[in-house]
Amino acid sequence: MAPRATTQTSITGFGVWHPPTVLDNVELCAAFNEFVRRDNAKHADAIAATTHVALRESSPEFIVRASGIEQRYVVDKSGLLDPERMWPNIPERPDDQISVQAEFAVHAAQKALAVAGRSGEDVDLVILGASCLQRSYPAMAIEVQAALRARGHGFDISLGCATGLCGLQLASQAVQLGQARCALVVLPELTSPHLNWRERDTHFILGDAAVAMVVEPSARAAAGAWEIRSTHMASRWSNNIRNNFGFMNRCDPNSIGGTDKLFHQHGPRVFKDVVPMAEKFINEMLAAHELGAAQVGRYWLHQANRNMNDLIVKRVLGRAATAVEAPLVLAEYGNTASAGSLIAFALHNEDLPAGSIGVMAAFGAGYSLGGLVLQRAN
Repeated sequence: MAPRATTQTSITGFGVWHPPTVLDNVELCAAFNEFVRRDNAKHADAIAATTHVALRESSPEFIVRASGIEQRYVVDKSGLLDPERMWPNIPERPDDQISVQAEFAVHAAQKALAVAGRSGEDVDLVILGASCLQRSYPAMAIEVQAALRARGHGFDISLGCATGLCGLQLASQAVQLGQARCALVVLPELTSPHLNWRERDTHFILGDAAVAMVVEPSARAAAGAWEIRSTHMASRWSNNIRNNFGFMNRCDPNSIGGTDKLFHQHGPRVFKDVVPMAEKFINEMLAAHELGAAQVGRYWLHQANRNMNDLIVKRVLGRAATAVEAPLVLAEYGNTASAGSLIAFALHNEDLPAGSIGVMAAFGAGYSLGGLVLQRAN
């Protein structure tokens, strides 16, 4: 028999934070549809001449049917509900104040550290990631490190919606190598500023939230911690999910303000590509441990789309999964990009008994895929 695979590292703490403002589908659609009516009226002649395509209205029913999302948390909704604006109001802060995204991270980190029974001073590695970072430099992770009074070092990463799983893998590796004893992985997903709230097929997708996890050697983990049995990553180039915002934009004045500078995707292509990729990826993770799909007590998948998640787990299990086997947080949180699978884990793991096997997996832009095989310790 092959030796039991393990990284000898564990997730010892986890925490979720979100802004208090709720934006539900009804109020979102009311603002969006008013924008559509105004835009169509503005271009009425061109629409009649078929030189301009009329915009279509949205509805709460369409959103739930397409995604499973009923609401989302956002840092500000006053701007999102203004048909003349339709992007959030977030005042810039001076350089001597903590940045908005770092503040998100600190809130989640404090919750995770409390669960782990650690303080900021215990942390000697901060890995911060997000689908979009508020700035290029200095690293957001170092700002969070300073706010928590953590030691050691920190760095930022970005790998689309697989960023969280990549961060956990890097944290586990650092602990295995002795480069850290208490690593903090934090995903402050401030997504509302880079979503196109004027585009019908995506205007409802993203929500703002942060999640954090503490990774330590299994030898010092308390009972009930989640041992990281193995980590997995894969990537394959695709343009189907993209955001072209960056420092090069100002170099071409004709492109400034283009919709490609916000989140955009070819949804049907993503669905068609990612479902079989994710199924194969998860099956390979299980095969590495000689596990059958039914031996997994819980699947915490990337929270992008209910229909996608349902189909992936159905293909892995050979049957439809229950809400307990593959919990969704989409209805409440929306798609929180790289934070989604970690939020699902944080909110839906404590009922599992010792010895339970769990799989965390995420898939997104790139295409990028990340996964962990976890086991609850005695």
